[in-house]
Amino acid sequence: MRVLIVEDEPYLAEAIRDGLRLEAIAADIAGDGDTALELLSINAYDIAVLDRDIPGPSGDEIAKRIVSSGSGIPILMLTAADRIDDKATGFELGADDYVTKPFEFRELVIRLRALNRRRAYNRPPVREIAGLRLDPFRREVHRDGRYVPLTRKQFAVLEVLVAAEGGVVSAKELLERAWDENADPFTNAVRITVSALRKRLGEPWLIATVAGVGYRISAQPEAARGGGDLG
Repeated sequence: MRVLIVEDEPYLAEAIRDGLRLEAIAADIAGDGDTALELLSINAYDIAVLDRDIPGPSGDEIAKRIVSSGSGIPILMLTAADRIDDKATGFELGADDYVTKPFEFRELVIRLRALNRRRAYNRPPVREIAGLRLDPFRREVHRDGRYVPLTRKQFAVLEVLVAAEGGVVSAKELLERAWDENADPFTNAVRITVSALRKRLGEPWLIATVAGVGYRISAQPEAARGGGDLG
């Protein structure tokens, strides 16, 4: 299990990290919202432990971003906000569990393991198409048996395309499903990401461009080679 600890009190964050390591749970630390978002964009975490009151984007905003990303990462809020209204708001934002400070470390470990087991029971199905194998639970992609390392955004785009089972997905839909609510509708991020994703997957190209419509996974990869420009 790999956990992201979002906590701006360094001594507490380090104590949690060191304690989790003794329990064979890997943990990274983010002391502010910007660092948390950066780490979430780079690494695949099993659980995010969020303090609500942190510098930069708040823990509440981080929770919203995690939920809107569709990553399915469970959220445990670890915070001093202990009123029932605070807890209700936390759950409404997408928290899967809520622990108030001060807390017993053993209880935190028990709750983390329970969340991880629950996630495993709700494991989404592995999808396969045109020699491509996408495992949403492990966040892994293989093409013809070869592991393909992808960024979180590339994985999110590919996941939407694979789920369409060869159907065309518009750039607007990709933007809505793979980016957050603050994404600029006029951005060229989709085109750039699809182009980079094609290169990561390798030739023959799997993602075809349907001019003026969108993108799709081609059942005949060779046909995708001439599917318009690289975006």
